Amino acid sequence: MLILRSLLFYIGQIISTILIAPIGIIAFPLDFKKRYYLITRWAVFNLWWLKICCNVTYEIKGKDNIPGKPCIVMSKHQSAFETLALQQIFIPQVWILKKELLQIPIYGWGLASMQPIAIDRDSTIKSFRQIADQGCERLQKGYWVIIFPEGTRVTPNKKKKYLPGGGMLAEKSGAQVIPVAHNAGRLWSRNSMIKKPGLITIKIGPVIESENKSAKEITDEVENWIEKEVGELPG
Repeated sequence: MLILRSLLFYIGQIISTILIAPIGIIAFPLDFKKRYYLITRWAVFNLWWLKICCNVTYEIKGKDNIPGKPCIVMSKHQSAFETLALQQIFIPQVWILKKELLQIPIYGWGLASMQPIAIDRDSTIKSFRQIADQGCERLQKGYWVIIFPEGTRVTPNKKKKYLPGGGMLAEKSGAQVIPVAHNAGRLWSRNSMIKKPGLITIKIGPVIESENKSAKEITDEVENWIEKEVGELPG
C-alpha cells in the first residue's frame, strides 16, 4: 500500500507540474509577488496531495521567531519536502539552486520566472560570490533568501560540511539569519520513492544577528543550532 500511495502522489505531482509550470512563463510580465503566488499554488497542492495520498502532515514550531522583514533562511536539507513547506512560511522567497535545473523544459522555465540565484557548482569561488552579490540584491527587493548550507540533501543522523555561502551573504548584507531544523528525511527519504505516513516537525530558530561577525562565525552559529535541534527531533 505504501508503494501504491506513493506512486499516486508522484502521478499527481507530475500532472500538477505540467499544468502549473507554463503559468510561470505566461505570468512573467506580472509583479513578482503576484507571480510568486501563482507559481506556489504548485507547492500548496502537493503538500495537500501528500497528506491525502500518504498521510504525511507537518507542524511548525517557533513561528514567533520570524522577524517582521525578509532575511536569510538557512535550513537543514533532507528531502524535497522542505522545498515545498518553506514556500508557505517565508513569503515571498528566492532559492539558490544549480543552474542546470533552469534548462529543464517547462519546469525549468517556470523556475526561472521565480528569480532564483542559479549557481555553477563546478566553480566554487564564483558561486559564493554570486550568492553574496545576488543575495544582497534579492534582500533589498524584500525577498527571503533560502539557503541549504550543506549544499545537498543529507540523510537523517548524518551531516556534511556547512558551506560558507550563506555566511558570506549575511556578512556582506548585514541581514539577520533564521536557522531551520526539521526531520523530514525520516518520512521522505532521499533515495526512496516511498513516503511513510507520519508527522514532520519544522522548528524555526531564534534570529541570529550578523552585524560585526565574520562569515565563519555566522556559519558556525547556524550549524551549532541546527545540528543540536535536529538531534533532539524524533527520528
